[in-house]
Amino acid sequence: GAPVTSFPDSPTPQPPCPPAHSPLPAAGTMRDEGLHSVDLLVFKVLELQSCREQIHRMQKELQSERQSFESMLVMAILQKRAQLLEEAALCLDQCLSHLIHRIRTWRREQHLATIGAPFNEDLSPLQTWCEQLLGVNVKIREEVVLAAQECGGAEPVRKLQERLERLFQTLIQSSLIVDKQPPQVIKTQSKFSTSVRFLLGEKVAPGRPALLKAQIVTEAQARNLVQLVAIPTDNVGELVSHTALLDYNSSNKTTCATFKNMCIKKIKRADRRGSESVTEEKFAIHFSGEISLVGFDSPCRVQALSVPIVVIVHGSQDINAMATIIWDCAFSDPDRVPFVVPDRVPWKQMCMTLESKFMSEVKTQRGLDIYNQHFLAQKIFNKPDYSGDFSNMLVTWSQFNKEMLPGRAFTFWQWFEGVLELTKKHLQNYWSDNLIFGFIGKQHLHLILQDRPNGTFLLRFSDSEIGGITIAYIAPSENGGRKIQNIQPFTKKDLEIRSLGDRIRDIVSITHMYPEFQKNDVFKKYYTDEPRSGSSGYLGVSIHTKVADEGCTAGTSASAVSPNEAVRDVSLSPSLPSYPSNSVYSTPTTYQNEPSVDDMSFLGIIPEQPSISLFSPANT
Repeated sequence: GAPVTSFPDSPTPQPPCPPAHSPLPAAGTMRDEGLHSVDLLVFKVLELQSCREQIHRMQKELQSERQSFESMLVMAILQKRAQLLEEAALCLDQCLSHLIHRIRTWRREQHLATIGAPFNEDLSPLQTWCEQLLGVNVKIREEVVLAAQECGGAEPVRKLQERLERLFQTLIQSSLIVDKQPPQVIKTQSKFSTSVRFLLGEKVAPGRPALLKAQIVTEAQARNLVQLVAIPTDNVGELVSHTALLDYNSSNKTTCATFKNMCIKKIKRADRRGSESVTEEKFAIHFSGEISLVGFDSPCRVQALSVPIVVIVHGSQDINAMATIIWDCAFSDPDRVPFVVPDRVPWKQMCMTLESKFMSEVKTQRGLDIYNQHFLAQKIFNKPDYSGDFSNMLVTWSQFNKEMLPGRAFTFWQWFEGVLELTKKHLQNYWSDNLIFGFIGKQHLHLILQDRPNGTFLLRFSDSEIGGITIAYIAPSENGGRKIQNIQPFTKKDLEIRSLGDRIRDIVSITHMYPEFQKNDVFKKYYTDEPRSGSSGYLGVSIHTKVADEGCTAGTSASAVSPNEAVRDVSLSPSLPSYPSNSVYSTPTTYQNEPSVDDMSFLGIIPEQPSISLFSPANT
């Protein structure tokens, strides 16, 4: 039989006892069964050992596989973190670019407000945006620092740190904004104020106040600031009260530095080019300082630049200086190099600028209609007979405010600004009530008045004087015909003495406002009561307006006539085509008898209905 393997630590197996009633097996049979049982047991043990070895081998294999799997899992997570960091930095970059675009848009709208463009000065949404982006930047930087510690400062991590630092600096620089611009025309020795706002004010480290400094810079210095980030060293002007502390206002959560009682004591001008005058030279105020933020060891240097300013030394330079500012404001590119502007612009842009400025200054909803715009174009281009479309013709800076108008001692802008100032101070309600035609040329005037009855008049701005309004009306001529009379223009000084409404009431030669409104119905609300005898017993007196060719009428004192109220005769031109009068100043009802295309092409006007109905008297 097979050899029997013994196990010293195991008891000798005993054969089972047969049942009492069973016959005893033979001795040989019992021995064979015993050996067979032992063999089975040995086999089981060997099988157990093999199983243990297999388990141990599999455990080693599993441990190796687990280590490999865990390593792969860690690598996958590390790669995902690196990817997420890159994506977060990219998203932060995009959000910052969007924010900077919004800030530039806000600044552009602030600049355009100079010419009357709408402007919402609320910076709260931008401040919230800045604060959120700073918080995100800080958190990403913390994650990158931890990643650098685990990766041993790998190159991708280092580049990511540099990128985040660059985004941080950009955000800080973009957060300093001139929220209250200085006056754009500043007279030396005159006081003014301005303020800058830091949109990350709640992050300023407490106990470490930031002092900001203001400095006048030239156009060349401003250009270097933007292109080279070079702080100007040359002082071109002496600026009083040129420092201010950033102050946090807890009530509205704003942090501003307000420069009060600033004053330019003197200015050093650059060498001018060609015929450039002092009112064409542009400066700016540069604000700079260092700000310490919570969580950052080193202070951050910040700077901001104001909109262009023109420095004058005498009030007589104000109007020409404002022309420089308006041209710069209206026609500069938002991303320009300071302070580059085009030398010429399309008339349609100029026209929009004039209308916006007019409506803003006069504070009216009534703009310039197509007839007004066409006359202004004829005037600035010196084309009184031109009947085409001016829209794409180019207006030069010289035509705007350097060259004198033909036969005049003033420029186009000086003349237009005079009308604007007169209307703003004395004619605002008349203009808003559509009682003033405004800008109209002689040909157009003849065209619309020639078929009107005697006494029909309209109000137009003077073409020959700065800041004057005149009355043109139909009157009988000496030979039995009719003629157009233009009364000597009323200036600001005249209207301060007696209002336009009262002067219209005084003049008996005018009876109907074009086309056929009774003047007393239209202007009644502008009439003032005549003075009466006072308690002192003296008789009341008043000044009345009398046109030279009129006889003395009731209530008109010849001795009170202003000597400069002369009359100029202008004969009607029989060559002009007929023009439907009620298409110019419409009644509040619908338009009738609209001008034909031929009639309107004569005036160089696109045949479209005006957006504003002129001479539709309000409250009549």
